[in-house]
Amino acid sequence: MPKLGPKAFEQCAGFLRVPESDNLLDNAGVHPESYQAAEKLLTLCGYTLEDVEQGRIVLLSGRLKQVGEARATAYCGVGMATLNDIVKELMKPGRDPRDELPKPILRTDVLEMKDLKPGMVLTGTVRNVIDFGVFVDIGVHQDGLVHISQVADRYIKHPSEVVSVGDVVKVMVLDVDEKKKRISLSMKQAK
Repeated sequence: MPKLGPKAFEQCAGFLRVPESDNLLDNAGVHPESYQAAEKLLTLCGYTLEDVEQGRIVLLSGRLKQVGEARATAYCGVGMATLNDIVKELMKPGRDPRDELPKPILRTDVLEMKDLKPGMVLTGTVRNVIDFGVFVDIGVHQDGLVHISQVADRYIKHPSEVVSVGDVVKVMVLDVDEKKKRISLSMKQAK
């Protein structure tokens, strides 16, 4: 097996959050390649990582504007888009970006898994897109899975060809297993 350099591990750990880490940035959505830029930004704006941890950086965006965005991007060695992403992540370390997605439009008669019946057509919000399917929030405290074979009427290599996180979709309930807490859904049969 070939020996992997440190860059290989930086790339694969990109947005993994590690709350137990000694480095606060490991629990933020800041890419490891941008840690140095994040620390430079904090220094430039008069903050420390401890300030981030204690939630004492509410004025970070304002201070960045005072310093000047052009000066900050040059000093930190990143573009404006990356700098804005770093600011957003530092403001709320440990946040789950899915919390900002729109809430699904729910039926009032479907509140728990026991209310689901095969054949029901519901509206939900895509919460995660993975290689083998799509997880959809249909409002019963357990996301349902649309297997890749049930996403579209045509062959697709990856579900991201059809849907993205945050999309509102119609799904049909195929199966409900309350003991295993599994909900099987279909998008193609809901049309």
